[in-house]
Amino acid sequence: MANEEEKNPKKKPSTGFNILSGDSTDGHGGYGVGTINLDNVSPVIIDPTTDEIYVDVGALHARSALEKRKKLVKTREEVPDGHTAWIVWVTLQRTEEGPHYYGIGACEFFFNAEAKRAWKSMPEHVNNMDKSMKGKVVVDHMDAKSKQMLRNYLIEYDKEVYERSSDEVKAGLQD
Repeated sequence: MANEEEKNPKKKPSTGFNILSGDSTDGHGGYGVGTINLDNVSPVIIDPTTDEIYVDVGALHARSALEKRKKLVKTREEVPDGHTAWIVWVTLQRTEEGPHYYGIGACEFFFNAEAKRAWKSMPEHVNNMDKSMKGKVVVDHMDAKSKQMLRNYLIEYDKEVYERSSDEVKAGLQD
């Protein structure tokens, strides 16, 4: 019997989606032109039920610890006895004064760890990450406890970065 290569010698390798960092157009105009630079975006995971908050870069590829080992379902109602956690896209920007929190986009993640079921709106994640990268603050749909947890976390992470942030960022994180 012939092996797979002999059966189909011209089969092209699969090209998956690549997230490239740095300047993809540096020195050439070929592969990678027009990609998005995610160097300054960090996903912050907030679970107000367990009082956990942490950065998990795996969320950039939908592979955060929160998302792993759970089946994503099509509707929120398919998650039995679920509770809400948040995946928050936080964008930093550097200026002459120093770095500051530039944009924040919060996205709901509804799950039940025991049932291994979860729901999230992919369009919400894409749109709110984009808004965060454009300096918008989208947190008005978050509960007060989660907003306060995020505010405290960002201040504790680096108070000077928080103080240099816009009034819009600071106001969005108030109760």
